[in-house]
Amino acid sequence: MDISRFNGLPSGRMSVHSYSRCWIHLIWGTLSRERILNKKAAAGLSQYLVEYAGEQDVYMKINFVNADHVHALIDLPTGFSIEKMVQLFKGSSSHWVNSNELITGKFAWGRGYGAFSVSHSNIDLVARYIADQEEHHRLRTFTEELREFIDRHGLLWRDEESR
Repeated sequence: MDISRFNGLPSGRMSVHSYSRCWIHLIWGTLSRERILNKKAAAGLSQYLVEYAGEQDVYMKINFVNADHVHALIDLPTGFSIEKMVQLFKGSSSHWVNSNELITGKFAWGRGYGAFSVSHSNIDLVARYIADQEEHHRLRTFTEELREFIDRHGLLWRDEESR
């Protein structure tokens, strides 16, 4: 993929006079946080997300699809809200998983997502964290990891029952 269009140059959705660099670390999980995606399905879904992001003129630096959740590092363009971007990623990718019958039964993402801003100086650190997901999850679950993100960013953890 030619990423030159993502290096501060205007793209199809961006005004010639609008510039932004808004790195977001996105995290979202499967329905009921079920460990449903095997390695083959995860690899295919990872590639699909990169291609889909490119089609939407969103630069996805890296992603990692785990059995029960996804991490993605994106540079959010000016024409999208975080909510709209996540809605597009989740909706399109769940449709793709089901259309390609990558799992037995119907696939769906769970409610909600995490979106955490990343300073430009920490991009490489966050990208390495995402690349090392298999190692991280030998030591802790997705729920433990997400709760740590929530706490680190000064947010209030809400259990499913309290939503």
